[in-house]
Amino acid sequence: MLTQRAKYALRACIHLADRFEDGTTVQIGEIAASENIPAKFLEAILLDMRKAGLLQSQRGRHGGYRLARAPENLSVGDIIRVIDGTLAPIRCASRLKFEPCEDCEDAATCVIRWAMLKARDAMATVLDRCTLAEASRRRRSLSHPLDFVI
Repeated sequence: MLTQRAKYALRACIHLADRFEDGTTVQIGEIAASENIPAKFLEAILLDMRKAGLLQSQRGRHGGYRLARAPENLSVGDIIRVIDGTLAPIRCASRLKFEPCEDCEDAATCVIRWAMLKARDAMATVLDRCTLAEASRRRRSLSHPLDFVI
């Protein structure tokens, strides 16, 4: 299940994608107000994303955040992995953070794991193909903001 933290991160990054072409940084307060995200919570999220290399920051009076790469080169999957850690529905289906289930006799032959790996791969394929540029275009093209669903 997608965490609230990941939803906030996605909304903030789409906001930054909207502003990417003008080359300026965007202050946390602007993002928080525009996207209805608690500013303190957003600050911690953006810091984690900067540490992961997805965002750049600038200090000072006119400081703020911007995407580290063009929105066409950042996917929804990239953001979720930074914030939530994995796309796998269960730990043993994670490609990068594999942990066997406590009650599993053999992860290599477990059919539950087999099904969850297929689900994880399908989800990763879709989320990695959804770019911030596409999300930004979609949000702008919708007639009512509530029609936009991540």
